[in-house]
Amino acid sequence: MLLRAYGIARSLVMYYGIPGKHRRAMRLYGEFLGPGDVAFDIGAHVGGRVRVWRRLGARVVAVEPQPDCLRVLRLFFGRDQDVAIVAGAAGTKPGRARLAMSTATPTVSSMSPGWIKSVTKDSSFAQVQWDRSVEVEVTTLDELIAVHGVPAFCKIDVEGFEADVLTGLSQPLPALSFEYVPSAHDASMEALRLVERLGDAAGGYVYNYSPIETMRFAAPRWLDASELRRQLERIRPRGRSGDVYARLRRACE
Repeated sequence: MLLRAYGIARSLVMYYGIPGKHRRAMRLYGEFLGPGDVAFDIGAHVGGRVRVWRRLGARVVAVEPQPDCLRVLRLFFGRDQDVAIVAGAAGTKPGRARLAMSTATPTVSSMSPGWIKSVTKDSSFAQVQWDRSVEVEVTTLDELIAVHGVPAFCKIDVEGFEADVLTGLSQPLPALSFEYVPSAHDASMEALRLVERLGDAAGGYVYNYSPIETMRFAAPRWLDASELRRQLERIRPRGRSGDVYARLRRACE
């Protein structure tokens, strides 16, 4: 119980306790969201993005499988009628799946055994232990859209399960983000391939990158997919993870 409390407290400090982060996040996500927009937070964790998006006036669908994180989300946002908390995960198809959980570092709980195997080779994950697991309900982005509408922005941060989430989507979204972890480079490149394929019918996506929790774009302009790949290859040796942002090209014109 103490270890679980430590893990949640660590997450709360990371997402709520860094000075200036909220202001930077408001500026960043203000490029994608405004009053009345729908936003999907796939892997909502303790709701750091939910808080920002609600301040921007968006209606939020927060999808989270971890029981302790769900308790925090319900405590913070359970009375907000413009936040729909979905207990479970998103994936390729509806059903059930097993989530490997890290009690001390809940931010790296994952439904991807392959991702866990990849990142354990990274020294920054040397102290991480996936010490328990739980079976969770799985929905898809298409099902969430059928219930809540098309999101103006969708954040996907699910520790290596991003490609599975994107496989459950059959239409391009105006904008989205997915996590990039250098030690699991191939998994991230598969997610990028799926985003590119989704965007083909809508004029394509352009991309940028934000190093982990800085809430700032690394590139001064939006990049095409090949430019993004080159940038991520430069980042890869330093091992700094972050988020890839994609928006439809026509939105930048």
